[in-house]
Amino acid sequence: MNRRCPLVTAPGPHPAYHPRMRQIRLILILLVVATTAAAAAFPPINYKHRVLPNGLEVFSAQDRSTPTVAIHVWYRVGSKNDPEGRSGFAHLFEHIMFKATRHMKAEMMDRLTEDVGGWNNASTYDDMTPYFEVVPSNYLETLLWAEADRMGGLTVDEANFKSERDVVKEEYRFRVLAPPYGRFFNAIEPSSLVKHPYRRPGIGSMEDLDAATLDDVRAFHATFYRPDNAALIVVGDFDQQQFDAWVDKYFAPIPKPSTPIPVVDVQEPARTAEKRVPVYAPNVPLPAVALTYLAPAASSPDSYPLAIAEAVLSQGESSRLYERLVRSGIAQEAFANADLRADLGLFAAAAIMASGHDVGEAEKIIREELQKIQDAPISAAELEKAKNQIITSALRERETSNGKAFAIGEALVVHKDASIVNTGLARLQAVTAADVQNVMKKTIGGGKAVVITYMDESKRDAKKSEGGAK
Repeated sequence: MNRRCPLVTAPGPHPAYHPRMRQIRLILILLVVATTAAAAAFPPINYKHRVLPNGLEVFSAQDRSTPTVAIHVWYRVGSKNDPEGRSGFAHLFEHIMFKATRHMKAEMMDRLTEDVGGWNNASTYDDMTPYFEVVPSNYLETLLWAEADRMGGLTVDEANFKSERDVVKEEYRFRVLAPPYGRFFNAIEPSSLVKHPYRRPGIGSMEDLDAATLDDVRAFHATFYRPDNAALIVVGDFDQQQFDAWVDKYFAPIPKPSTPIPVVDVQEPARTAEKRVPVYAPNVPLPAVALTYLAPAASSPDSYPLAIAEAVLSQGESSRLYERLVRSGIAQEAFANADLRADLGLFAAAAIMASGHDVGEAEKIIREELQKIQDAPISAAELEKAKNQIITSALRERETSNGKAFAIGEALVVHKDASIVNTGLARLQAVTAADVQNVMKKTIGGGKAVVITYMDESKRDAKKSEGGAK
């Protein structure tokens, strides 16, 4: 959820499930992959890594191709860390972090970046919240000072808390309540998971936000926004010796709290039966359906075959779900998504119906296509195409210092190993059609589907009158 650039094409708070946004998620999660042939023209990101005495991890990679620099601070706190009954806290702090600090007025980060021709933003994910800026390289010291100031001196007061809570609540209205399919995408995780905190949508809920107090917010900030729970990632045009000196000057003095950082160790139980979840909402123009399955974490070797399966099923107009559902006129949109996060993932396949068609038609076809990819290996052409699609996205992203910084951050936090940013290059290349088939058998054939149907509120009223679903 970008602070000031809402993903307006995404009808729900989790863009990974939207067909136009799943490509962005794919780039972020699998930015590390390419074929061996491409690797020669796609050199590794040669980063330096050190850890300050206060626990802050520092990654730096020089790129002198343009006189700019990308400055990222990734906090290992996401929606999975929201306290029970206080969903949306990580998202709330994505906003509060742009308010006043010990030495900066509110919105000063905008002035320090936009007024010199740069830009800044932040995003909340399940596992992390990255804050980032891109500026001319001669402003690197200024932005390092600013990031250190909000890491060690953020003002968390009643005024900032209440004003940004109102902003988050308005974003909830914009992303969830207003779009016709906002409630559909917002329902996927709560319907699919029963125990792991990934079940709570990161955007939060009106009830939890209203129930929050200033003491709650301050406690959350003190627990997670600290140097030993963060990584500074800088890529671009800079002198290494000077950069190291600035980091020591501005970040090293920030104290490391003595309290431990809570770790999410909740295990999602295996599904024992298939489940159907009807969701109703006002003003739904056409029904929709999603089938979800539990999937492994991003660090699993299975993540690469699952990414290829996603591409084969729904990437582009020659993909299997597009051919069966969209080109045939049964659905107006159809997609698959391997949403693989640090702890576990979800593999989803979904469709928004075309006029005159019902969700039963799409569910039947989705099940058929999921079965086909288990019954027989994908073709050599499909395998090559899927790899090329992922490579193209990776190459485009890594053309910028900001893209390189994101690649390092994703490898570090989601894959739990920064070196994956480079060693992952051979892993996708090694995937075979048999690998895809076997992993899909394990994920789909070995699991139980949660089937989420989405219809207009009037359909529930009709069922009630017939003595059906309550």
